[in-house]
Amino acid sequence: MKNNISNPPISLDNMGILEAQIHYQLSADELHQKTIACGQGTETSSGALAINTGKFSGRSPLDRFIVKDSITKNEVWWGEINIPFEPQHFDALYNKLTAYLSKKELYVRDAYVCADPKYRLNIRVVTETAWANLFCHNMFLRPNEEELEHFESDWTVICAPSFLADPATDHTRQGNFAILNFNRKIAMIGGTGYTGEMKKGIFSALNFILPVEHNVLSMHCSANVGHNNETAIFFGLSGTGKTTLSADPKRKLIGDDEHGWTKENTVFNFEGGCYAKVVNLTEENEPDIFRAIKKGALIENIVYKKGTNEVDYTDISITPNTRVSYPIEHIDNIQPGSIGSNPKNIFFLTADSFGILPPISKLTPGQAAYHFISGYTAKIAGTEAGITEPTPNFSACFGAPFMPLHPTRYAEMLSQKIKEDDATVWLINTGWTGGAYGTGSRMKLKYTRAMIDAALNGELNQVNYEQHSVFRVAIPQSCPNVPSEILNPRNTWTDKELYDRKAVELAQKFQANFKQFSAYANEEILSGAPTL
Repeated sequence: MKNNISNPPISLDNMGILEAQIHYQLSADELHQKTIACGQGTETSSGALAINTGKFSGRSPLDRFIVKDSITKNEVWWGEINIPFEPQHFDALYNKLTAYLSKKELYVRDAYVCADPKYRLNIRVVTETAWANLFCHNMFLRPNEEELEHFESDWTVICAPSFLADPATDHTRQGNFAILNFNRKIAMIGGTGYTGEMKKGIFSALNFILPVEHNVLSMHCSANVGHNNETAIFFGLSGTGKTTLSADPKRKLIGDDEHGWTKENTVFNFEGGCYAKVVNLTEENEPDIFRAIKKGALIENIVYKKGTNEVDYTDISITPNTRVSYPIEHIDNIQPGSIGSNPKNIFFLTADSFGILPPISKLTPGQAAYHFISGYTAKIAGTEAGITEPTPNFSACFGAPFMPLHPTRYAEMLSQKIKEDDATVWLINTGWTGGAYGTGSRMKLKYTRAMIDAALNGELNQVNYEQHSVFRVAIPQSCPNVPSEILNPRNTWTDKELYDRKAVELAQKFQANFKQFSAYANEEILSGAPTL
């Protein structure tokens, strides 16, 4: 057996992976070079490594399972999102996978998640490809040499894109799978090269472990810290601006995607890197992300400009989900230790392509819980096959695919923390104004940034508010550096009666979606619903 670090020797025998040629704890540069040497990647003009993840350029939600056992049986919210898998079927599939990986060339990395030492979880990652190991180098936190000498893993991640399950005998839906086993503490991934399955697998595990075992609220959000040491939290689904808006040169970035909010009133990053969408990326609009794409970064499923190795960020012929992973240190303005305190402003981001929701509004605690559980944004025509007009997209807690517990459990924890810490919750619409997609226009990024700045600086505490007629959220009547006429979306529509009808239609969609949660929601949460 070969090891890149001989002291201590690394063996996977205890996992059932025998006689493997192991590359242990390779540097980012070594993984970069190995990927190119084996013909699995190329180097971009900025020095980043570009790879193609194969058949899957995104997660496969219907092939994500959780083993149903004594730990999870009565805790997990089982259904279409959290699909049960029998322990004996997991064991049989695990044995097949480890036998398949035996005698192969593998890449092993020891890392950890959770920047707060009190909640640290050590992870051993075993991957078939060097570039998947580079992804984990970027995305998980990196132990120092002294920590590696005494490293003991709490969880194991195995990622084998070339291994396909047999649905007839392995009880999967198809050849690919991503399965969490809380009893054996394993995240097992096969048949897919999409790197996000590893990141989201561990995130899903933490979304169970932290609330259940530690009473820590786990969140799919970004977070940053201002000069006053107050933390701001940004929730939002893909395409709403979560990564973009949290990368603020005036504030220090804690992290861009996954955080915990503790009993001690601190917010800590789960990760050691960022995983950002790069469709239509420009240095002018998103300078921090653009400049982070350099040597050490891993960029996925992109197309080069003809005859060059310069990335064409406008080309989505492979996928609209082109992404880059990079260590958080590639961002200049980061929060030391990736921990912040004193959360005072929480932003729910939505890209409302119906053009109904205000560009900024203030929520009551009940409304905050209601909108948190709803997790609303809207897809625009052309983003997915079959979508020809704006379509609502509800994802509970702004991250339903990664939330094993019932959404109201997370919402009640959030409500409690909002009250205890006297935090203000804002609903931000980064979507359309003046009409729906196709008629109106996208809200200008400079206006969205100005509204968030005003909220963070306390300037919106001094202005008058009006209540939205349907959603009942509080709309500021003025905001520094923002035209007052765009603050109330009804004013931006030429046909006011059409706006009123469409506002009611959107409220009906909210109410129809919320029926699945109503029986579990308390009166305060129910009071946050729009009225018809």
